[in-house]
Amino acid sequence: MSITAFTARRARTLRLAAVGLTAVAALTLTACNSSEGTGTESEGKADSSTSAPADQTSGSGGASDGKKGGGTEQAGSSKDGAKGSEGAKGSGGSGGSGGSDNSEQEIGPCDINKLTVGVKSVQRPVNYMVLEVNNHAGVDCNMPGYPILKFGEDAQAATPVYEDSKPQAVVTLAPGETAYAGIRTSSADGSGQNGYKATSLEVFLQGSDDSKSVELPGGSVYIDETAQVTYWQSDLSNALD
Repeated sequence: MSITAFTARRARTLRLAAVGLTAVAALTLTACNSSEGTGTESEGKADSSTSAPADQTSGSGGASDGKKGGGTEQAGSSKDGAKGSEGAKGSGGSGGSGGSDNSEQEIGPCDINKLTVGVKSVQRPVNYMVLEVNNHAGVDCNMPGYPILKFGEDAQAATPVYEDSKPQAVVTLAPGETAYAGIRTSSADGSGQNGYKATSLEVFLQGSDDSKSVELPGGSVYIDETAQVTYWQSDLSNALD
């Protein structure tokens, strides 16, 4: 081998070695850069994962605060609702009181148009009759004072009342109940004056212009100046006492 050929081969070998070293160096640099980039990305991921729980915690805290706030509002709404209910109860209570007032209202006078009215004779006392009225109004009512009686179409005045028969309290009739008034038509011994035979009887209630015509027992009755009527009684025996 000549010196020239040897020299050329060596130079080629050196070039190949230099190229190999250059390639190795390039690969090493690339690997280092790649490792540093990966580390940075990992750190970035670590930061993200670290901040995420913080954000989530903050978000959860916000949600919790929101729930608490909502709870407060709901509680406030509930309280307001409760107050409203109490107010409604109060109003209802007033209404209830109104109901109580209605149930405790003064009972009105009876309406003769809502009473069944009749008269009948009795054996004792002599020359007595009893006037009976029955309440079919469906509500309680008071029988005012005593009945106003007009015997006969030509009667000039109502039959006087027997004052000693006044009860201690006004007679109140529940639906279906009966009140009584005793009527003395004439004196038992015939001493009464200005007697006449009445064939009709008209009955009024005090405080009302309405009346009812009542059929007399036997069609007629003898009336003299001693005739009297009692106050309304709740018991028949008191009407005839």
